[in-house]
Amino acid sequence: MTADLRPPHDSDAIAAELLRLSPAYAPTPLLDLPRLAERLGVAQVLAKDEGRRMLRSFKSLGGTYAGLRALARRAGLDIETLLARRPAGQPALVCASDGNHGLAVALAAIHAGAPARVFLHRTVPASRARRIEEQGAEVVWVQGTYDDAVDAAAAAARASGDILIADTTDDPEDPVVSDVMAGYGVIAGEVRKQVEAEGHARPTHVFIQAGVGGIAAAMAAGLKDWMAAPAEVIVVEPEQAASVSAGLAAGKPVRISGDLETTAEMLSCGEASAPALAVLSRHDVHVLTLPEAALEAAPALLRSFGGPSTTPSGATGVAGAVAVADGSRGFGLSPESRVLIVVSEAALEDVVA
Repeated sequence: MTADLRPPHDSDAIAAELLRLSPAYAPTPLLDLPRLAERLGVAQVLAKDEGRRMLRSFKSLGGTYAGLRALARRAGLDIETLLARRPAGQPALVCASDGNHGLAVALAAIHAGAPARVFLHRTVPASRARRIEEQGAEVVWVQGTYDDAVDAAAAAARASGDILIADTTDDPEDPVVSDVMAGYGVIAGEVRKQVEAEGHARPTHVFIQAGVGGIAAAMAAGLKDWMAAPAEVIVVEPEQAASVSAGLAAGKPVRISGDLETTAEMLSCGEASAPALAVLSRHDVHVLTLPEAALEAAPALLRSFGGPSTTPSGATGVAGAVAVADGSRGFGLSPESRVLIVVSEAALEDVVA
């Protein structure tokens, strides 16, 4: 049986659950960027600004929701009762992270009154580690890549009996990773409502960044059947860390070699998630890999054409749209196309200033 992205609750219910935690979980803006549309030679560009979300990143939707659900399952409670009781003696939440997922898992632990341990690889910026520690979590440094941190976190959770809140797995049926992706599905639910409420035509193309593939899978599952023709979902990832491309080609997660170092730091993943790959395969997405120069230039380009400040990771979808518009104009991109991008995080200097 293949993975199913359908969460235990729909995206509206998940959004309401998170909004009870903080007003910063309110829907994020859907920006109309006519100057960027003109630059790309398309009819419209819409940008979902996840830098305005809680913790200034889309990751707060998945890691926090999945962490709370996992603690509630272990305690035999629903989330509302868990948060009200904050029972003593709860297990720790354990995860690996490039920064944002760990922050989101740490937030779940704070709300539930549980401890958290976040495994980071050595190239994660110190500023991101400090933000996690400020949420009360223990940071454990690991030599090697993100995937080495993933392995270390999984081993630690098995040894201690604590709860692993991974955003990637080789198990297509993993309930925690499914909850993470269900949280990301809130973005797609908001997009559908905002497009209709603001009188926009439905997008024809989505350019969405991928690390392990979770947000790309959530957007494909939540939007592809709703989009206007040709309804193309283009997954964009660094050439240096093209794990989704490798996984889709192989039909299963494969760990790619190399140091995975990329200017799109949040996408430096060497092995895609099995549940995400199953969803992406089912929705017949395309994958575009980009060189470092394109990724590095994308935040300034986005900003210069009216978009929000972000990082190369946050602007990877923009980089993909630019590459297609300036190149072969493949994937059916035309002057009549309407493009959706997700700006997945705020610029780091805006977050830590």
